[in-house]
Amino acid sequence: MTDQLSGLWLSAGMAVAAGLVGCFAVMRRMSLASDALSHVALPGIGVALAFHVHPVIGAVAALLLGTLLVWGLERRTGISTETVVGVVFSLALAIGTLLATGEELVDALLGSPGTLGPWEVGLGLAGAATVAIFVMVERHRLVISLVSADIARTTGVPVARLELLFLISFSLTVALGLRYLGVLLMGSLVIIPAATAKNVARSLGQMLAIAVAVAVTSTLVGELIAFRALRPPGPVIITVAASLFLASLPLRRAR
Repeated sequence: MTDQLSGLWLSAGMAVAAGLVGCFAVMRRMSLASDALSHVALPGIGVALAFHVHPVIGAVAALLLGTLLVWGLERRTGISTETVVGVVFSLALAIGTLLATGEELVDALLGSPGTLGPWEVGLGLAGAATVAIFVMVERHRLVISLVSADIARTTGVPVARLELLFLISFSLTVALGLRYLGVLLMGSLVIIPAATAKNVARSLGQMLAIAVAVAVTSTLVGELIAFRALRPPGPVIITVAASLFLASLPLRRAR
């Protein structure tokens, strides 16, 4: 029972982080790029498995390295984030497929919750709290930099550093959910709740709150349904999230 409760706390924390980060990913028009960026974890998982290291460690290392690569290329070349992420994603997917095979690849792609160790729960909750604090503290600066990077700079906002910290927060959020959703579906949990919130929210505060509520509800309800139906939780969680998004469409038209 204690292990299940710890898992629920961790999945809820992951969902909170996903909802908050997803709002700014949607506003940055990173919907497709966000899903692709989650695949960067795949080669890290493959390397970790090859050297008998915990796959989460490899995933985090690969995501952070990929984030720095995306940020650096974007800053130096001026190419859009979506294009850079697309190139990095293709390379990561190819390398990851070569390194991980069979059941290991399926688990990496779709997630494999298993039994969580105390250190995983502790680090996961700490990571989720870090992401949530960053987004809530920097939300106004993030909005200003989205509206105009030049205006943000004139008001003293360190745009380049802020963009890097946002990408790192996104990568950390993806890493938090890899055990539940895998690299194929984690990006969806970041984007779908935020897209749902955008349909019905009338302010930034409402959008953040609704996105978190949708992400947490989708995760907990999805896990409950999956447990009773003896199904993997990842696809069920995303199905619940997508259903809530579809339900929000009439409200969007009514606005």
